[in-house]
Amino acid sequence: MSENGPRSAPHHTERTVGETTVVELRGEIDIFTAPSLAARLDALTADQHPDLVLDLRATAFIDCTGLGILCRARNRAGARHGRLRLVTDSAHFRRILRAVGLAGVFELHPSLGTALAHTPQAAAAG
Repeated sequence: MSENGPRSAPHHTERTVGETTVVELRGEIDIFTAPSLAARLDALTADQHPDLVLDLRATAFIDCTGLGILCRARNRAGARHGRLRLVTDSAHFRRILRAVGLAGVFELHPSLGTALAHTPQAAAAG
């Protein structure tokens, strides 16, 4: 991508599956494109017991600002006794999480189906 060219603004779609809000993110999440996403995730984690799945499989790029937004959403969900799960099949993204010390911080799933099927009770039994 050219430094002077148009940025790939993050685009997202939302849907509800049961009591879970699924947000599919596409494009780039960086210092220029993150503010609107941060505001939306703040709104989605404002109530008690938020249940949120962020599908990152179509995210082309994420920088430290984007990682900060994910951390903030996770912290807000946890503080309100809720959950945040990330869906990614990217080995590159997992390496980034390891490199910045966030490897064990997020609940990661390789597919949307596993993220939606995963319950805390199933994790404790497994």
